[in-house]
Amino acid sequence: MRLKRLTFLCAAVTAALLLTACGSDTKTYPVRTYGMGERIQLGHIVYQVFETQWMTHLGEGADQRIPQHRFFLVRMSAVNSAGSDISVPTFAVEDDSGATYTEISEGTGVPDWIGFLRSVKPAEAVRGNALFDAPPRRYKLKIMDEDSEKVAYVEIPLSFGAETPDVIAPPEKKQ
Repeated sequence: MRLKRLTFLCAAVTAALLLTACGSDTKTYPVRTYGMGERIQLGHIVYQVFETQWMTHLGEGADQRIPQHRFFLVRMSAVNSAGSDISVPTFAVEDDSGATYTEISEGTGVPDWIGFLRSVKPAEAVRGNALFDAPPRRYKLKIMDEDSEKVAYVEIPLSFGAETPDVIAPPEKKQ
């Protein structure tokens, strides 16, 4: 009797393990890294990253915004190739040590801001600058498909261009 129970229990556990292993329909997609300027299709979104810019502040006077590190703008586009409206997920940048900086949701003062909540109609695109607050380094921009299932990275080298960033003087104390 005991042997029958043990055999039945082993058969049931084996069947359960086989069913859970066979029932998994999730496919794994390779995570690729692209260069700036390359056309990248993830799901129904076609991305292209054009250029970057580092800024010490946004705006002027009373509306001026100062970052914790530096403002990092990434000029890009995301085209909807689906037959219905889709939402473009938020972005993040990751440095070589694994530190991640997420996209800033407030775009006041950002030239040609791409927006934060991005609903795109079929065959249309969103274009502009995504905004991050990050220290100047080399980064990889993390992009995803509309379902956040497929991921890819865009290699972004550290470049300040020919322009010298503005230096902001600390506010004077009133006595």
